[in-house]
Amino acid sequence: MALIKSISGIRGTIGGIPGDNLSPLDVVRFTAAYGSWLKESLNDGSTQPKKVVIGRDGRISGELVQRIVVSTLNALGIDVVDLGLSTTPTVEMAVVFEKAAGGIILTASHNPKEWNALKLLNNKGEFISGEEGAKILEIAAADKFIFADVDNLGSYSTNDTALEKHIQIIVDYPLVDVAAIKQAGFKIVLDAINSTGATAVPQLLKALGVEDIVVLNGEVNGQFAHNPEPLPEHLNQLCNEVNKQKAHMGIAVDPDVDRLCFVCEDGSLFGEEYTLVAVADYVLKHRKGNTVSNLSSTRALRDVTEKHGGQYFPSAVGEVNVVNMMKESKAVIGGEGNGGIIVPDLHYGRDALIGIALFLTHLAHEKKTVKQLRNSYPDYFISKNKIELNPGTDLKKIFTVIQKKYKKQPINTIDGLKIEFDTDWVHLRPSNTEPIIRIYAESNFQTTAANIAKRLMQDINEAQ
Repeated sequence: MALIKSISGIRGTIGGIPGDNLSPLDVVRFTAAYGSWLKESLNDGSTQPKKVVIGRDGRISGELVQRIVVSTLNALGIDVVDLGLSTTPTVEMAVVFEKAAGGIILTASHNPKEWNALKLLNNKGEFISGEEGAKILEIAAADKFIFADVDNLGSYSTNDTALEKHIQIIVDYPLVDVAAIKQAGFKIVLDAINSTGATAVPQLLKALGVEDIVVLNGEVNGQFAHNPEPLPEHLNQLCNEVNKQKAHMGIAVDPDVDRLCFVCEDGSLFGEEYTLVAVADYVLKHRKGNTVSNLSSTRALRDVTEKHGGQYFPSAVGEVNVVNMMKESKAVIGGEGNGGIIVPDLHYGRDALIGIALFLTHLAHEKKTVKQLRNSYPDYFISKNKIELNPGTDLKKIFTVIQKKYKKQPINTIDGLKIEFDTDWVHLRPSNTEPIIRIYAESNFQTTAANIAKRLMQDINEAQ
C-alpha cells in the first residue's frame, strides 16, 4: 500500500496506517494545508470567505473522502461548492464558473479502485505549479494550520448544473459541428468503467445528436469491471462489443474522464497516442498554429503539425508542464500521448468531452470510417519499458555517461534524457516515486523500437 505526496496533490490507497496510506488523518492534513495556502496566497484584505469547488469520480471511497474534505475546508472558514459526482474537466471549468479561489478533484485517475487522491487547482481551474505544491507540502509537514472560530466557519452548497454548462459550451464551440455529427448517424459503444463517464459521455453524445449509444460498465459504483487505465490489454470487452453491435466506433475514458481513446469499427484499436494526433489534424485544418505534447508522446503529432505549417514543441512529462509550454508557444492544441486533449481556448486542462466532440466532427467531415482515418496518419510504434536500479545508484552519473555516448545525436534534457535517431527516439525518465528508469522508444517498426529500448537498457546497466 502507498501514500505518494507530490507537488500537484496527494494520492494513496485507502485505509491502513496514517502517513503510509491515504487515511482520514492524511486527508485532513493535506486539505488543511491546501486551504491554508489558499487563504495565505489570496490574502486580499477581504473579510469574505474564500470559495473552493470540489467534485469526485465514482470511486468507492469518494463520498467518504468528500465529507472529510468539505468539513476540513469549512473548519478553515472556506466556503465549499460541491459538484458531487463529476469529471475532472468539469471541476476545472466550474472553478471559473463559480469565480472560486481554487478547486479539489477527488480522483486517482486511472489507478485501481483502492486508490484515491486530492488533485489541487488554482483560481483559473488549472493544476497548481511546482512551487505552489512545494509550499503546500511544507505547510502539511509543519501542521501550520489555523482553524476558524465558530462564528467564521465556511458554508456548504451544491451545484448540479456544472456538467450541463460544460457540455453546452462544447456544443457551442466553433469547431464542433453538431449538424454534421447528427447527419452521420453514428452508432457508438462506450466503456464507462463504472465511473462518472457513464453519465457525462452519453449526455454529451445526445447533445451532439448521437442517438444510438451502447454503454458498457455503466453503473457508477466504483467497482471497476477491469483495470481502469484505457490501455489495449484492458479494452477487450469494448473491442468485442463494437464488432458484435456493428457499431461505427468505440469510446473508452478513464474514471475521471480526462483521458480518451477510440476503437475502430472492426474492433481494432485506434491507438491512444493517436487521439491527440487526429484531433490536432482537425484543429490545424481550421486554425494555423503550434502544438505541444510531452517528450514521451508520438512523433506523429510533429509530422501532422509540420504538414499544416505549424511548429511542434515538446514539454516535460506532466499536465502542468504541457500547459506551461502551450502558453509559452501559443499552441492552438496540445496534450499528452495517453489520450489527453487540451484545447486552450476552452480551458487549460485535459478534457475527454471536447476531444470526443472534435473527433466526431472530424470523422463526419472526412466521411471516412474510423479505421480509414487512422490509416491516413503515419505509423509509429512505442515500446514502453522500465529498468530497476541498484540501491544507491548515481542517476546523474548514468545520464552523463549515456549523454556522452550519444553526443552526436540531438538530445533533450528538460525531463530526463531524450535522444533522437532521425525519425526514431528514446526517452529515459527516472521515476519520482520508485528506484526505476522508464524507457520509451519509438520507431516506424515495432522490432526497431524494442531494440532501441533494449540497447539503452544495456547502456544503463553498464553505467550503474
